Amino acid sequence: MLHKLSIKNYAIIERLEIEFGERMNIITGETGAGKSILLGALGLILGERADTKTLYNADEKCVVEADFDVTGYSLKNFFTENELDYEAHTIIRREINQNGKSRAFVNDTPVTLDVLKQLGEKLVNLHSQHETLELTKAGFQLGVVDALAKNEHQLTEYIERFSAYKKSFRQLEDLVEQHRTASAELDYLNFQLTELSEAKLETGEQEQLETEQSTLSHVEEIKRALQTAIQLMQGSEVSVLDQLAELLVQLRQVKNLNKDIQTLSERLQSANEELKDIQAEFELLQENTLLDPERLEEVNQRLNTIYRLQKKHQVHTVEELLHIQQELEEKVTGVTSGSGEIEKLKALLEKQFRELLALADALHYSREKVLREFQNNVVVLLTKVGMPNASFKVDIKKLEPHHLNENGLSQITFLFSANKGFAPQEIKEVASGGELSRLMLCIKSLIADAVALPTLIFDEIDAGISGEVALKVGEIMKKLSRHHQLIAITHLPQIARTADVHFHIYKENSNNKTHTRIKELTADERVMEIAKMLSGEKPTDAALANAREMMAG
Repeated sequence: MLHKLSIKNYAIIERLEIEFGERMNIITGETGAGKSILLGALGLILGERADTKTLYNADEKCVVEADFDVTGYSLKNFFTENELDYEAHTIIRREINQNGKSRAFVNDTPVTLDVLKQLGEKLVNLHSQHETLELTKAGFQLGVVDALAKNEHQLTEYIERFSAYKKSFRQLEDLVEQHRTASAELDYLNFQLTELSEAKLETGEQEQLETEQSTLSHVEEIKRALQTAIQLMQGSEVSVLDQLAELLVQLRQVKNLNKDIQTLSERLQSANEELKDIQAEFELLQENTLLDPERLEEVNQRLNTIYRLQKKHQVHTVEELLHIQQELEEKVTGVTSGSGEIEKLKALLEKQFRELLALADALHYSREKVLREFQNNVVVLLTKVGMPNASFKVDIKKLEPHHLNENGLSQITFLFSANKGFAPQEIKEVASGGELSRLMLCIKSLIADAVALPTLIFDEIDAGISGEVALKVGEIMKKLSRHHQLIAITHLPQIARTADVHFHIYKENSNNKTHTRIKELTADERVMEIAKMLSGEKPTDAALANAREMMAG
């Protein structure tokens, strides 16, 4: 419900604030007083485009702000999805600066015009002769039929199932694409895997081979060095071991005379034994260090294989190559097992599709059942609102299973003709603005008890009607306003009389400038306003009496 509308610096409105009632709000005033300007300002709140030409004062920014009571509209998910703070009284603000730049806010959070428009469509239905009405949209038409058929629970289940089906379908597409890409690479993956597997790599072998390669490549140098070491230790006249033995003999004579000499002598004895072991190992190493060109070739080839694989895969160790080998094995296994996953998902999709078809069939049947009564009721109401020759038909078609969509399998089109002898056609092709407004009024009055309608705004719904027909239009609007907020701009006293809250919009000149003003009328002021609508600017006593009688009725 639109609780309050504030307008500052827009067109010929310097500053305006209106507090609307919960039910029937009527706005009257002379042509050109600013009623269309009021709707233009409201359009800014609903996401319409704007420019600097709308500024009352070119040196100040334009601000339009609306306070909506959004309880009962199930909008919490919308606020969450768009990262907005949900408030029962939601404030929507639109600002246009002197350069024409526009900003929009919902509860002080900046939003795009697209988000603003989406929210606005959920809060307000604006019907004027200059607007393409929601009535012409297939989605709205289907929603009307579902409301009459009380399909809310069936639709909720269907939409949830359809969402799950679409999710499975996207998963299948992703899996098929992954499998296609992987299959295209499978030969190359297998080649890489075979190459690594046949190499039979082992952890730590690179370091061992590099050590062996170094030894085999320098056999002569190593043998010479070992021979010299052995010679120095014992084979020469001044060998290390001989001199150490002589040293031990000399110390043996005095070691018992001094504890420190005894300790040092024992240490030398240990060193002597250690040097003898080292000499033995030198001799064994010399014996085992052999020139072996064939083994050197084998080692070189093995290392070349390792280095080539490392360069190819851009790594530096055998351990990294083994990790790559494991990853390749997993990829190849994934490709070969992917076909099985695809088949499982296809089977799930087939099951989900069959279940959706069953639900869609039930929805279609439910929609078909209410059409005859709906068509007849619309025609009856159209007669009451001044279109006795009008015809209305709902064309429903069941789509083929492969056209299953978020609404099921039903394709619904509203067909209308205002004139006798003319076959009904699609509404957007044949209905005038006034006819559309009255048709919308009839349809919404039929679904008012079934759905939570947003604020309904009718701009000159009275175009082309008068007398008894205007009274009927007023009665239908009054009935509709019992449960939904209506705002109507009218020139007819028969409709103005139905107001719960009556506003008069007028122009005022001050400081050589024209201003639009609006005021809520008292009971006596309403009598005067309706009397003026009946007989002119200076109403007669008869007109005043007639006005009181109309309001009392």
